[in-house]
Amino acid sequence: MSTSTTSAPPPGTQQPPPKTRHGPVRRPARRGWRRALRRDWQLYSLAVLPLLFFLVFRYLPMIGNVIAFRRFEPGGSLLGEHWVGLRYVEMFLSDPTFWQVFRNTLWLGALTLVFCFPIPIVLALLLNEVRRTSLKRFVQSVSYLPHFLSVVIVAGITMQMLATDGPVNHMLGWFGHEPIRFIQEPEWFRTIYVGSEIWQTAGWGTILYLAALTTIDDDLYEAARIDGANRWQQIWHVTLPGIRPTMITLLILNIGTFLAVGFEKILLLYNPLTYPTADVVSTYLYRTGVESNSFSYAAAIGLFEAIVGLVLITSANQLSRRTVGTSLW
Repeated sequence: MSTSTTSAPPPGTQQPPPKTRHGPVRRPARRGWRRALRRDWQLYSLAVLPLLFFLVFRYLPMIGNVIAFRRFEPGGSLLGEHWVGLRYVEMFLSDPTFWQVFRNTLWLGALTLVFCFPIPIVLALLLNEVRRTSLKRFVQSVSYLPHFLSVVIVAGITMQMLATDGPVNHMLGWFGHEPIRFIQEPEWFRTIYVGSEIWQTAGWGTILYLAALTTIDDDLYEAARIDGANRWQQIWHVTLPGIRPTMITLLILNIGTFLAVGFEKILLLYNPLTYPTADVVSTYLYRTGVESNSFSYAAAIGLFEAIVGLVLITSANQLSRRTVGTSLW
């Protein structure tokens, strides 16, 4: 009787990996996070300050949302004195003043989105057609400089320009028109706010789209010209599809902040005479929470605003993914 024996590999040699029907099994390389941290600690250290910022100013304050369901008194417990349930939610849902400011917020948010979102795209397309580099740089510099001005300066310039004895009313006087009290008239506030937003933000948004235009391959324009496309057709079929991911990303972000219209600018521009059209959720929260010390009521409204914003940005992201195939996550 014969027995089959397998010879062991000589010492010092590595045994080959076991074979399967698909070939040898390859064990994935395991690289621990400690090794990566030791190797790239300079890069990871750059993320410390941003993470601390979001932790201290974004995530930790979310704990205070509990006072929307607890009665908070100044000088008492930071998390409220006792549980009141949905009392403050029912209060603002039945408050006619809240629904007035909520409608004003929707109006200002919609007008800002409709006018402030497409204008940077149009300006970027126009600048992309300019062939004189000096003119292009001059227009870019003039358009995005207002972005670096503080909101206080922008509001001050707006109020001085539209004052009763300001430059705008002087120009109207040349045509025999009586001075208009722009700042005191409620029907003018939305126009003033949207106009100042366009002046302040259009140039900065143009830079983002001009950067996206540089990523479009010139061969696509060459192929479109060979096919007989004119400039308008090249813009429609080549340029706009090339910057579509940037457009969709900025649109989703703008929809997410739909209800968070400019609190600082509105607070500086409005007055009791323009409350019917100028008072929004954020300014109403300021007056209710800070000036009237109704912190629990203000927290309930703020939580409602945050939930609506979360629903809007999630819905916009899902709609964008299903329709055009581009989304944030």
